[in-house]
Amino acid sequence: MTHQIFALPTETDKAKVQIAIDAVIKAMQLCEQVQAEMVSTDAIQKTDRSPVTVADFGSQALICKAIGDAFPDDVIVAEESAQALKENAALLERVTAYVNGFCKDAVPSAGTVCEWIDRGRGAVGPNFWTLDPIDGTKGFLRRDQYAIALAYIVDGTVQLGVLGCPNLPYRLAEAPHHDDRDRVTSENDGAAEHGGLFVAIRGEGTRLYTKTGDFIEHVHVSETTDRFAESVESTHGDSDAHSRIANALGITKSPVRMDSQAKYGIVSRGEASLYIRLPNPDYPDYRECIWDHAAGLIVVEEAGGTVTDANGSPLNFLTGKRMHENRGIIATNGKLHQQVLMALTQL
Repeated sequence: MTHQIFALPTETDKAKVQIAIDAVIKAMQLCEQVQAEMVSTDAIQKTDRSPVTVADFGSQALICKAIGDAFPDDVIVAEESAQALKENAALLERVTAYVNGFCKDAVPSAGTVCEWIDRGRGAVGPNFWTLDPIDGTKGFLRRDQYAIALAYIVDGTVQLGVLGCPNLPYRLAEAPHHDDRDRVTSENDGAAEHGGLFVAIRGEGTRLYTKTGDFIEHVHVSETTDRFAESVESTHGDSDAHSRIANALGITKSPVRMDSQAKYGIVSRGEASLYIRLPNPDYPDYRECIWDHAAGLIVVEEAGGTVTDANGSPLNFLTGKRMHENRGIIATNGKLHQQVLMALTQL
């Protein structure tokens, strides 16, 4: 299936965008299938105690296969490795079965699926892709928000971002909230339409598509939305500091709390004017992974917003898998950015 893309200067650029869009759409379909059929053994715990699922592995396999087949010399820096699968035959069988369902030409073996996943074990360099096959795995497991996040980076600058959000309502106002924290759930209550694909290209803006690839609209940040976004997980930020910043800015509405880079998506389409992610005080030395922010950054910037770290410095994607020179994340509609940075100095 061919989906509408931006007008780009070279055939290679057009091909990269097309491959990225189609791969993320296919990965979203796999993730939704896994979520609908999931059993308890479809998730395991990694050595850092974070969860990983059949869908994480399957999503990475499909996307790395698509990029590797089309651009064999391209480097991919992705979150997952196939090592845990090689040590868990039952899980590998499940992943292989799901991936097989999306391979029409030939049925890959378990070994081939592992090879596709491990195409994502590249190193950061001048030009590379970075991929989070499921950003917000805990949200995925709760059937809440998650995202498939793919970005292409050239000389440290994100040039392309594709952000698939299968459970994100078309409009947050159409999706009832289920608790006093305004956590946006993803069952969507059988009412609001949901699922979206944000595609941003440097200098070309940000467009929003349905999860099947039909164009919806150009998206733009809002200068007036009186709301901020933050993570659901308390360990992912400093909620007290976030609230103090919001109060200093006169933001009175309760925050939108959701998992994953879907938060960048709602800033880009004007449903929040600010996304704050300051380090949790219990983990002051924590540094963010590149795949957790690269796609979201360009989605917001190309929609007219601004993204920096908490010191106002650009995000540096060339220091390795983690952004060692950056602390925290501030994504805004642009208008609020300096006010946020000023408020931070007064905490």
